[in-house]
Amino acid sequence: MSGEYPAVELPRKAGRAADDTKTRIARMGHSMLWLDNITVSFDGFKALNKLTLYIDDGELRCIIGANGAGKTTLMDVITGKTRPDEGSVFFGQTIDLLHLSETQIAQGGIGRKFQKPTVFEHHSVFENLELAMHADKRAWPTLFARLSGEQRERIDEVLEIIGLGAERVRRAGLLSHGQKQWLEIGMLLMQNPRVLLVDEPVAGMTGQETERTAELLTSLAGRHSVVVVEHDMEFVRSIARKVTVLHEGSVLAEGSMNDVQNNPRVKEVYLGE
Repeated sequence: MSGEYPAVELPRKAGRAADDTKTRIARMGHSMLWLDNITVSFDGFKALNKLTLYIDDGELRCIIGANGAGKTTLMDVITGKTRPDEGSVFFGQTIDLLHLSETQIAQGGIGRKFQKPTVFEHHSVFENLELAMHADKRAWPTLFARLSGEQRERIDEVLEIIGLGAERVRRAGLLSHGQKQWLEIGMLLMQNPRVLLVDEPVAGMTGQETERTAELLTSLAGRHSVVVVEHDMEFVRSIARKVTVLHEGSVLAEGSMNDVQNNPRVKEVYLGE
């Protein structure tokens, strides 16, 4: 994933347009993931409308917005499930995600966790992490593979990160809802992603599970870029470093939690004040 940015031709005329382009190019240099001028239409409805978003390496970003604001479509574009009508999506400095399949994007370092946990319920917690490990998934190698010491150490490390070390031999189907969510995050971690996309992680959790999830996601930032889509504002407030508010497919506001809460437009269209 090394290399240089594709050449960008600046506007011939001096002025604000050229300055804006220079600013975007400079901003891209600090970003692990960037979307520029993305538009997605479904039967004439613009789910995303000239959306521009930059996610820095190692940052924790929360994305909020009312139903229909474009949050799911944004995730779908990043992971290759939906192709935009216009715009650019780059991972790192040179990887054009619009030229990759969903599988290639996942294998390349972008992991996505959906709201409903999907684990192998009849396998143990340890086996779930083993199955998720980035390895040769063809039938024969998987059937007869033996874990190396390094692989076992990695599983143990992830078990500690997600707080399920004591549950390693427990069948995943017997875990609580929160524990299943943590296990699925652990399964993504086994693939060593650079970016984690996490959709409504605390829906249906107890207060204690929500608190533990906040600690987990906060601990992952730095080693990974973590993008969290969530409706629970108390949870967002507990983890937020930078918040992006979407409205009608575009970025309405961006900044700290205090910044967006005090933004008049956010108060009007999202917070209902």
